Amino acid sequence: MVDQNAIYTFTKRGVFYFSRRVPKSLQPRFDKTRIVTCLHTRSPAQARKSASLFSAQLEIVWAQMRLESVLRRVAGATASPLTLPTAAAESGVTLSEAGDLYRRLKGGGKGKGFKAYTDRHLGYVVDCLGDAVIVELKRSDAGRFRDFLIAKKLTTSSIKRVFATVRAAVNLMISEHGLDCTNPFSGTFIPEVGTKTVRPPIPSSVIQSVQNTCLEIDDDKRLLIALISDTGLRLAEALGLTKADLKLHATVPHIDLQPHPWRSLKTASSIRTVPLVGASLAAAKRLAETTRGRLLFPTYATMTDVNANSASATLNKWLRPRLPEGCVIHSFRHSLRDRLRAAECPADIVDAIGGWTTQGVGHKYGAGYSLEVKLRWLKLIELQHPSMVKR
Repeated sequence: MVDQNAIYTFTKRGVFYFSRRVPKSLQPRFDKTRIVTCLHTRSPAQARKSASLFSAQLEIVWAQMRLESVLRRVAGATASPLTLPTAAAESGVTLSEAGDLYRRLKGGGKGKGFKAYTDRHLGYVVDCLGDAVIVELKRSDAGRFRDFLIAKKLTTSSIKRVFATVRAAVNLMISEHGLDCTNPFSGTFIPEVGTKTVRPPIPSSVIQSVQNTCLEIDDDKRLLIALISDTGLRLAEALGLTKADLKLHATVPHIDLQPHPWRSLKTASSIRTVPLVGASLAAAKRLAETTRGRLLFPTYATMTDVNANSASATLNKWLRPRLPEGCVIHSFRHSLRDRLRAAECPADIVDAIGGWTTQGVGHKYGAGYSLEVKLRWLKLIELQHPSMVKR
C-alpha cells in the first residue's frame, strides 16, 4: 500500500520515498518524467528534512541544466554529463551495527546465552567479510561466507544456524532502516558437510541404574539428572524452574513449564505441562523439601540468567563413565522419545510431552492433550526402582 504524505514524499510499507516530476522543458535530458528514490527512513521528520534537501539539490541541477542550454545556444558548447544528487546519502549501516540492533531489539529477556551465540555467529561474518556496508553486499559475499564456515570445519547444521542468525540480523536492519536492497544471505545453498554427531539412545537398564544412583546421592546435581530422566526436559528448562513450577499437590503431580525473565523457552510448543512419574516425581518431591529459595537450582540459575553450559559440563563429566559412549545429559530427552515410541505412544502426544513442534495446521488449534492423557503414556514407561531418597 502506498500512502501520500508531505510534499514530494510517499510511503511504501512504512518507508518514505521521494517523488518529484521533472520539468517538461528538461524531460528530453532524462529517460523518465519523474524522479523517484528511497529516502531510507521511517521517520516523518527525517523524511521531510531529506526530501527538502533533495528537492533543493534538484533545483540546483535543473538551474545548471537551463544555464547549460543557454550557453550551448550562445557558444555551441557541449553540455557536461549530468550527475544527479543521491537521496539523502545512501545508508552506510554495517554488519556490526546490524548485530547491535538485533541484540538490542531481540535479546530482551533471553539471557547471556542469546548474546553469546549471536556474538559468535555475527563475529564469524565480520571476520570473513569485514564490517561491510549492508547495501554493498552481494550474493557472492554470502557464498564466500559459507565457504569460510566450511573451511572452519563446521557441520551443515551448524552453518545453517549461523546463517539463520546473520540472516535475521540483516533482515531486521533492512526493515528498520528501510534499506533499498535484498538480503544477500537469503537462499544461500549450503551443502552437506562435516560428520553429524548421532547420539545413541540410553538403554532403559542404564537409565534405571543412573536414576537409582542419583536418588541415593541425593544432591542438587543428581536430583537434576533424575528430574530430567523421566520428563525429557531440556537442561535449560529444568535449570530455570522455581518451586512454584512444581505442582506436587495437584490431582496429577506435574511441572508447569512457563517462560521466566531469567530463562526463556525455545519455542511456543515448549510451554507445556509435564506429568511427574518415577524418578522425576521422587526428585521433584525432594527438591521441594530441600530448596530454601525460589529457584530450584540456584547453583546454576539466578534471577537474571541460567548457566546451562556450566551445568552441562559438570553433569556430563559425572555421567561419562555411567552412560554408553557418546551419550550426554541431553540424551535422556532423546531417550524419552524412544521409550514412548516403543510403547506405541502417538507421535503428537510424544510431542506434547516433550515440547517438540508438531507439523500440520490442525495441531495449532485446541487446548492440547490433558495431563491425564500424558500421564497414562508416561506410566507405561515408568521404571521401577527402590525408594532411595534420604529423609
